Amino acid sequence: MARPTTKQDLIVAANNQFERLWKQIDSMPKEKQQETFSFEDRDKNLRDVLIHLYEWHQLLLNWIPANLTGNTVSFLPEPYNWKTYPKMNVEFWGKHQTTPLEDAIALLKKSHADIMKLIEPFTDEELFTKKHFSWTGTTNLGSYCISATSSHYDWAMKKLKRHIKS
Repeated sequence: MARPTTKQDLIVAANNQFERLWKQIDSMPKEKQQETFSFEDRDKNLRDVLIHLYEWHQLLLNWIPANLTGNTVSFLPEPYNWKTYPKMNVEFWGKHQTTPLEDAIALLKKSHADIMKLIEPFTDEELFTKKHFSWTGTTNLGSYCISATSSHYDWAMKKLKRHIKS
């Protein structure tokens, strides 16, 4: 799959990968959906993977509107940066250890829909021109959207495939 370079490609990639993720999950027996992974230190089950995706959606859903209203904030919340974000992922994991799988599913489905609505008003230029927005640094807004959606869904599917095979 080629990396999206237009809004339409971004939307198609995000929705297609999201659908593929759910087809993979739906193909898993219920017992397998509840099992602990045999290979992971942080994301130990399906719920953890779905919550990870949800929390990264929340980063995007909070970051874009804040910056559009003139409140310049970093994508990663304080005290995290691109060197320390694995600690943030552990914090996300810990925060949701009592979240039921059914809730994780509902949260992720809603946040995906919210991301798609958030992307809709942007133009190709706004999404894919580097430095179009000062708050995206040296990259473009589309890259953040891709990372939080289709690329992250691909990551999740690889984890689940490994779990299914184990």
